[in-house]
Amino acid sequence: MADVWEWVLVFFTLLAITILVVYQLTCLADLECDYINPYDSASRINKVVLPEYIMQGVLCLLYLGTGHWIMALLCGPYLYHNVQLYLQRQHLIDVTEIFNQLNREKNRRLWKLGYLVVLVFISLVMLIFSALEYDEHSL
Repeated sequence: MADVWEWVLVFFTLLAITILVVYQLTCLADLECDYINPYDSASRINKVVLPEYIMQGVLCLLYLGTGHWIMALLCGPYLYHNVQLYLQRQHLIDVTEIFNQLNREKNRRLWKLGYLVVLVFISLVMLIFSALEYDEHSL
């Protein structure tokens, strides 16, 4: 039963990270369509970047702590990318350069979203598999 709860926790953590990335993409799309000004868009995105990075780190630690090594390896490139951006101080969006970086930032977040959708799918399959396995053993 513990394995089922681990996968539930992983699934909802991945879902929260995905929601943060979609929120960032929405802010960038609103900026591109001129529904929001650059300052508001940058401040909204910058507020959720660090929680996204922290949640990704917690997710990797959760995978390592529960012994799901392959999933931890799958999360490695995303975590490495986030750590590199943070160490190079490129994780925040600059208000004055936001229009010059708009396409790059949107592409970066679209790649993250695709990566997260794959991880959510794998986690959902593992959650269902663990629940069915637990159900078979309880009978």
